Amino acid sequence: MIHKLILPTPFAVGDVNAYLLKGDSLSLIDAGPKTPEAYEALERGIKEAGYSFSDIEQVFLTHHHPDHAGWIDAFPQAKVYGHVYNDLWLTRNPAFFAYHDEFYLERLIEEGVPEKYHSWVEKMKRPVSFLGNRPLDVTLEEGDLLPGHPGWSVIETLGHAQSHVSFWHAENREMIGGDHILEKISSNPLIEPPLDPSAGRPQAMLQYNESLKKVLTMPVEKIYSGHGNEVYNVHELIVHRLERQHDRAMKVHAMIGQQPLTIFEITQKLFPSVYEKELGLTLSETIGQVDYLLAEGLAIESRDQNGVFSYAQA
Repeated sequence: MIHKLILPTPFAVGDVNAYLLKGDSLSLIDAGPKTPEAYEALERGIKEAGYSFSDIEQVFLTHHHPDHAGWIDAFPQAKVYGHVYNDLWLTRNPAFFAYHDEFYLERLIEEGVPEKYHSWVEKMKRPVSFLGNRPLDVTLEEGDLLPGHPGWSVIETLGHAQSHVSFWHAENREMIGGDHILEKISSNPLIEPPLDPSAGRPQAMLQYNESLKKVLTMPVEKIYSGHGNEVYNVHELIVHRLERQHDRAMKVHAMIGQQPLTIFEITQKLFPSVYEKELGLTLSETIGQVDYLLAEGLAIESRDQNGVFSYAQA
């Protein structure tokens, strides 16, 4: 049994979905943001399904973003499961947070972002007040089985987040997909610091495309998603999203045909009316398009004496 809970969020994305999964155990998948409104909706939804908070035995997280990983604190008796990357946020790891700020400042400099915008480093840190504040009990990896839920397994679907996993039931051809594949909007592959600082910046767009292609090879008929309605025509939607992604990248390809441009300059051209208000999201989007062009051999990268990268057609 899968029972959907719709929870309000204070974020632009709107409501978020959590799911009760009933098998040999009663589990909650995702837990909304840590707000009083989400708590009330969670309590009401669980009660409508015939249960109370104390009945929840396990909480599975699809990823660490605050609209999904908030009220894990409401289930002290439950074990919390998720990708190891969640822990850096859930435990407020001070060394990681220091590295996090350093990582983003380095990115802003190499992207050619003027110094007046460097205060964005602080905004890149997700609002941790909306996040749960307890460590994972168990980490999940590709191929793990969900305890208490025969037939359900973990698939790693990195891209939108460096912690993102989805849950797959091969026999039922159903997936609980977090923010990996949404019905109405394409998930933004966000630039996040890697788990291993020596690994270099994750290429989130390329990761995301690979995760989409992974789902394309699976006989998925229904996805319970993190926002909005369930997704049905899954394969058709993925093909459409990958085509749209290519088209957006080719728009950037045309821009860098006239002269070499930095990430910031491309962002200004792509998002003239919103880049100042949504600098983090728009830079992530631009980096994704450029990573795609570089991977396809359609762009070349050069670096000046100040460490700023610029891009031209190959």
